[in-house]
Amino acid sequence: MYTVGIITASDKGSKGQREDLSGKAIKDIVASKGYKLLRQVIVPDEEDELIKEMKYMADELKIDLILTTGGTGFSKRDVTPEASMKVFTRQAPGIAEAIRYYSLSITPRAMLSRAVSGIRNDTLIINLPGSPKAVKEALEYAIDSIEHGLGILTGKENECAR
Repeated sequence: MYTVGIITASDKGSKGQREDLSGKAIKDIVASKGYKLLRQVIVPDEEDELIKEMKYMADELKIDLILTTGGTGFSKRDVTPEASMKVFTRQAPGIAEAIRYYSLSITPRAMLSRAVSGIRNDTLIINLPGSPKAVKEALEYAIDSIEHGLGILTGKENECAR
């Protein structure tokens, strides 16, 4: 079983002014795959806050998979990709590229995503879109390949085989 952390980047969500529907969508999908949610947080769109939380989840909690939602667009407050790249020890660009490619079949606005994906030691980190609909589409599309990658990264491939 893989462990998961969910980080929602949202100024309004972090102040309780908006319900976190994207984080809930992620939680529902990973639960349906049998993953264990270890931590779910909402942080403001602040690079330092995002970096701190990703490092905590990866380095202290040793979470297998961190999924972020929000902060990947063109707004000046959208800093999730920049924070993520400062946390990665290795890049895994194919995941974000594949999600973007798939999403383009749904909407041409997918080209505006700046999402990235990478690895910090034994943790896979993937930026997902901010909208619940886009999160659901992207994660449902990619989750089986992500699971295979997690098996290789963590050495749990045979242990978690279904």
